[in-house]
Amino acid sequence: MPGRQQDLVDPSDPPERQVEKLRDICEALMNRVEQVGDPGRAAYDHFQRAVMLEDQVQERTRDLERALDLLNISNASLAQANAETERARSDLANAIETILDGFALFDRDEELVLYNSRFCEHLSDVRASLRPGLAFIDYVDAISRSPDLVLPAGVTREDWAVERMERHAEAHVMFNVALAGNRWIQVSEHRTEDGQTVILQTDVSDILNAEREEHGRRLDDQAAVTRATLEHMAQGVGVFDARNRLVYFNQRLATMMSIPLTRLRAGLDADTIMGWIRRSSSEIEGSTFAEVFDWLHSGEDRRLLRFTFRQGAEQWFDVLARQMQQGGMVVSITDVSTERLSAAQLTDANQMLERRVEARTLELKDALQRAERANTARTRFVAAASHDLLQPLSAAKLYLSSVSHDLESDLHRQVVEKAQGALISVQELIEALLDISRLESDSFEANFQSVDLAEVLDKLQTEFAPAAAAKGIGLRLRSLPVRVRSDPAYLRRILQNLIANAVRYTNRGRVLVGVQRRGGRIRVNVWDTGIGIPEAEQANVFKEFQRLGKRASASEGLGLGLAIVERACATLGHELSLTSAEGRGTVIGVTLDEATPKPRSSAPKAPAAVSAGWRHDGHVALIIENDLDFRNALTVLLEGWGVTVLATASADEAIRACRAAPAKPTIALIDYQLDNDETAIDAVQKLEDAGLDMDIRVMTADRSDAAAMQLGRFGSRLMYKPLDPLSLHLHLTSTRPGA
Repeated sequence: MPGRQQDLVDPSDPPERQVEKLRDICEALMNRVEQVGDPGRAAYDHFQRAVMLEDQVQERTRDLERALDLLNISNASLAQANAETERARSDLANAIETILDGFALFDRDEELVLYNSRFCEHLSDVRASLRPGLAFIDYVDAISRSPDLVLPAGVTREDWAVERMERHAEAHVMFNVALAGNRWIQVSEHRTEDGQTVILQTDVSDILNAEREEHGRRLDDQAAVTRATLEHMAQGVGVFDARNRLVYFNQRLATMMSIPLTRLRAGLDADTIMGWIRRSSSEIEGSTFAEVFDWLHSGEDRRLLRFTFRQGAEQWFDVLARQMQQGGMVVSITDVSTERLSAAQLTDANQMLERRVEARTLELKDALQRAERANTARTRFVAAASHDLLQPLSAAKLYLSSVSHDLESDLHRQVVEKAQGALISVQELIEALLDISRLESDSFEANFQSVDLAEVLDKLQTEFAPAAAAKGIGLRLRSLPVRVRSDPAYLRRILQNLIANAVRYTNRGRVLVGVQRRGGRIRVNVWDTGIGIPEAEQANVFKEFQRLGKRASASEGLGLGLAIVERACATLGHELSLTSAEGRGTVIGVTLDEATPKPRSSAPKAPAAVSAGWRHDGHVALIIENDLDFRNALTVLLEGWGVTVLATASADEAIRACRAAPAKPTIALIDYQLDNDETAIDAVQKLEDAGLDMDIRVMTADRSDAAAMQLGRFGSRLMYKPLDPLSLHLHLTSTRPGA
């Protein structure tokens, strides 16, 4: 069978051997055929098999020939590849040999593959041991044991080998290695992508030696500059090494310490130098010598040391010692004798100046106390004098008012009117002086309250309406229902003076008082159509006794009204403004802070005008006044108007008079300060306890803050002396007579 025939021939045999086997097989088959008993059919079968075997042999022979051809081609290709490999290896060896640096290649197994002739050329023993297949660790070990390797101070050969292997673990590394003969090589080691290691060794001896020479020259130059600089310094300077040995010093150091240059030399110990300073000094400040010696031997991280010592009587030296980063220290000594002498002189001068200032301060303090006492005395005198003057002045006004209606002669009436005008001027002067005195007093304290602005303006309109009507000018008020934060008494005084000033200097036209809101604040403007104020005079109108182009005259105003306004506004913190044009009028404004709104009182307003007849028949008036002259004058005035008067000096006397009178009083006029320390408050309480109900008005000439606080409960029922007959007349007009 074909399969068995194939087994008889080994395909791995050479073709000649296979052909020889096939021939042997054919011959054996032919012999067997000839030996068979049936030569006919059997012979033909044997022949047929022989032919088939021959065909198979020929086919196998052709296969063997093709295989042989392929083998020959493969051998040729392999030979060519080997030749090319040898050629590439030779080219690579030639290439790395042309590199000026030492070159070596280790494979992924850390074995040496290639190297050139300059690799380890300065390490003769290592060079002799180089061979392909040398392990990297053996290469490092050979270098570490080489006598040509110069190790850094304190590093053993084993330490160097360990450090070299640690650097080998990095992908890229570069370092310098010192060799014998003052030679240096720079080693660059790089890892390739496939895990191989490339080492380059570059001889950098010339570069490093040149750098050292240049560095040495620079150090020499710097040392020369340093020496020249130190020699020109005014301080003595010494430089010490880490062992406190003197390395360098300038001549100034020896001069300051009075040490001969033969004794002060390099290498001298700092303790010796400090011992000289201690023996020559008579005093030390800022430290002690024991602390200085401790500092010299305290080792690293020494703080800055500074102290001052004295030599002789007047020489002082300031010592500054500072530790350097590389060890050692720098010491500088500065002569501060001149500064110490100047400081001592300055201290003496300061002490003398302080004594003079203290003495002058005491003098000024005494003078200030005397001035304060004088000012206080002046204030008390003005207040007392004003009260004492206002009492007879009020009586004089009332007497004149009581007789003015009974005079038949026009000349006499004019004389009385002029006398009344003079008394009014005196009253205004006293009141103005009292106001100014209070505003200038150190003890003045504003009584800030929430003030109903409309109520204040309504009362002022009622007060000035008769004066405006008498001059034939209009007085109009445009207010708002607002409350402002101010001192009620001084706010009234400010607005009163502004309106009075406007009425006084307006001959025709009108005076308008308006209230506006501006930027969250309240502004009160007083307009007039008067003579106006020239621009050159506007800066002077708020000064005392200043009137427009005229000398101050009691009959035409004293020039104190606007001065009081200006001072009161400054004291209360109210803004004051003035706008005026000559011949066209003036606008003076006061700006105030708005207070929390409160409901307004519904008290009835006083009439804006009065009737021509000054008769008040049917009224019964109770007067409680301890001043006899004033009581009589007020009695005469009221009786002249048809009023029945019960004139008394105390509350008890008043109660008895009321009980004995046929008609009950409709109005009571009570003085604030009565005899035996009795006040109007006490009198009112007694009248209420006695069941006497009447309209009460409290009279006072005391305009002090204390009185204002005590009388604040009376509000609009308070009447200041000298009494104004017109105001009293208006009050009686608004009060209903009794039955």
